[in-house]
Amino acid sequence: MTAAAKLATAALGLLLAFAPHGATAFPTGASAALPPGSELGEDALARPRELFHSEAMGGRKSPLVNLGDLAFNSPSILGGLARRAGMSCGTCHVSGAGNPRLFIPGLSTRPGTFDTTGLAFSPKAFNSLLDPVRLPSLRGARFLAPYGHDGRFASLRDFVHNVIVNEFAGPEPSPAVLDGIVAYIMDIDFLPNPRIGPAGRLEAQASAAERRGEALFLKPFPQQPPLSCAGCHVPRGAFVDHRQHDVGSGGLTKTPTLLNANFNAPYFHDGRYDTYEQVVEHFDRVFDLGLAPGDKQDLVAYLNAVGDAERPFDRDGTALRMKEIREFASVLELAIPSRDTAIVSLVVTGVGAELREITERIPDRRNTAVAGGEAERRAARAAVKDLVLSLRRVELAVAGGRSEEAVAEYASFAHLATFDVPQALKRAEPWTLFNPDVHDAHYRALGQMVQAADKPLH
Repeated sequence: MTAAAKLATAALGLLLAFAPHGATAFPTGASAALPPGSELGEDALARPRELFHSEAMGGRKSPLVNLGDLAFNSPSILGGLARRAGMSCGTCHVSGAGNPRLFIPGLSTRPGTFDTTGLAFSPKAFNSLLDPVRLPSLRGARFLAPYGHDGRFASLRDFVHNVIVNEFAGPEPSPAVLDGIVAYIMDIDFLPNPRIGPAGRLEAQASAAERRGEALFLKPFPQQPPLSCAGCHVPRGAFVDHRQHDVGSGGLTKTPTLLNANFNAPYFHDGRYDTYEQVVEHFDRVFDLGLAPGDKQDLVAYLNAVGDAERPFDRDGTALRMKEIREFASVLELAIPSRDTAIVSLVVTGVGAELREITERIPDRRNTAVAGGEAERRAARAAVKDLVLSLRRVELAVAGGRSEEAVAEYASFAHLATFDVPQALKRAEPWTLFNPDVHDAHYRALGQMVQAADKPLH
């Protein structure tokens, strides 16, 4: 097949990819391949803030971290149902945090939990039990070894490999991809919290209730003096002790950090508790602490202080999405000269999926829930399509051994992704699902259509 024919085929596939899902012209999203009632939180208007250590220190993310970020958010590294559903590591760990909305019938007992040993995703990990675990945040993971809710992996690399190959039936990842994902996770920082100091102690502005709670946190348990809250959640050690304990929750689990924990609910390894109040009640009961009502309130106040963070969420929008896409695509700067067709294909697939997500948030003219901005929306969709075609041409040039052509095409892609496409998207954004009013109108209309379709015929 000639290069022109391959491009034509790619364009046909692109047009199909950008076509509305079904007669309704409403996107169904990744959850369409999952059991009815599945929820992945795809319609969220805000995303957890993702802070990278390399950037916080005044530098830039390395090419390896960008490769890992791309792979982490690409369904192509997984297998089976996960790949068919368009799920990635980033589905469960949105922007490196958790996903409290994720729910898959038969694999979740409540939102924010998922059974990694379910048969539907991988027979390799199937254990014949429904035992979902909470989807944890990955912030500060470099400080939180061992890995896994039960701490059975000393190495983050081994943990990531197990998730990809065994839990989600993915193909054996290349060493570069595995190194990249590990580097990406290790670069995700805790969000800053001005309420606690470097040693994990409350700062001067703490309230009286928070200080009383801190004293209780440090105090030995009345019935078991060798134990205390701070004995396991060590303040100067990122509030962990790197060990496993049975705290009356049904077996050994590793100590979770309390940093940024205000945004990590539900709590406990199996997500059984919604609030700090419930957690404190559990420890009071299991360890016979004899806490008075005021003591419990003080401990909750302290946990809220420790678990806080500055600006925990970013508003989702086209600027944020395009910044991420440019970083993902920058992996080509090394992949093209080295003629690494596997990495180039990963970029094209992963970035293409991200661009499709943007397009699905730009309603087409048949979506009657959205009024106005038809020309802007049409131009934005066309601009994104041009961007994907440019990326396809990079892939074809690399596959054909035409390195200079690939470099030139990538330069064209980078220009489009930096200037033309963001401008077109910005002009269209008031009429997209990134606008809260349009978002709500769209999903109200979608809900009405679903209800109408479910009504029995008479």
